[in-house]
Amino acid sequence: MTVTVAAGIPGLELEVGDHVCAFYRGADGRDAILLPFLREGLLAGDKCVAVLDDADPQEVLDHLTEMVDVEASLERHQIEVLTSSESHLRGGRFSRPDMIAFWASSVGESLGDGGFAFARSLGEMTWALRDLPGVDDLVAYEAELNEFLPRYPQVILCLYDLDRFEGRIVVDLLRTHPKIYMCGTVLDNPYYMDPADFLAARPR
Repeated sequence: MTVTVAAGIPGLELEVGDHVCAFYRGADGRDAILLPFLREGLLAGDKCVAVLDDADPQEVLDHLTEMVDVEASLERHQIEVLTSSESHLRGGRFSRPDMIAFWASSVGESLGDGGFAFARSLGEMTWALRDLPGVDDLVAYEAELNEFLPRYPQVILCLYDLDRFEGRIVVDLLRTHPKIYMCGTVLDNPYYMDPADFLAARPR
């Protein structure tokens, strides 16, 4: 049976296990996705993990405070708002195995002894535009996330600013996300490839 997940965003319908590429333009477009997604998760009692790059974590928490009791959520470790330097770019580089391990630890521990039944995570992906070691592994990481998702009851949103990511990268993003959210609509992605097939077809 399909289990739906309230996203809090008009036009975005989610199911457990979804990995969605959410395209937007500019900070206002990002916040129109990020804030209601987290608000809905807090109201539902979900574990919420947000990894931000351009957005300021404290400003995000301040905005959420206008909607929900963020202080209580922080006290019971329901929400984590981190920077890319605390996650994707720890140590000044990107490591795909380390980041998958990060999600496994953050989500796995929350859904085990942490007492939560469901997790929703999002990542603001502008960190991948930096000139740092490992960032060219971005699309392989996105492909591997599809193999990680079924391990836990969860959904993941990856946020990409169309004003900043070039067309070549966007094409690969279409191949690594089963669903796309753009212009207020979520689409089943006909260009999506099985992770093993995508990784096997990549140039070595």
